[in-house]
Amino acid sequence: MKKGTIAAAMLGVVFATAAMASSALAAWTELKAGANGHFVADAYINDTQVKALIDTGASVVAIPYAEAERMGLRPAFLDFDHTVSTANGRVKAAVVTLREVEIDGVMARDVKAMVLPEGALSHVLIGMSFLSRLQRYEVNGDTLRLVD
Repeated sequence: MKKGTIAAAMLGVVFATAAMASSALAAWTELKAGANGHFVADAYINDTQVKALIDTGASVVAIPYAEAERMGLRPAFLDFDHTVSTANGRVKAAVVTLREVEIDGVMARDVKAMVLPEGALSHVLIGMSFLSRLQRYEVNGDTLRLVD
């Protein structure tokens, strides 16, 4: 075998091994649906623990005003200049970028989100701005799997 052929073969083994190790290290978690059929998780947003509803119908992560205060997003100083439709009607929201969103080790950084005004939302919604950043998410019966 020629020297270049051996080196190429060895390089192929190195890349194949690295690809297997990379997929083996992918973080993933599974969430079980509650009695109401919704997927609720303990999430960490910018290092603040919150109870969140996973909502594939939401375009972005949506954060109630009070939770935004708790996370240090300073909603009193944000521009509520985007009109959004919610289950309770249309409201003005402020666009923010979250440093990180993490659910049981599955994480995305620099996630677009919207802070909603007081009374417009009762809990954090984890929407597609987080889910679309994952390698994969899938629902199988009453189980939601998240893979980053």
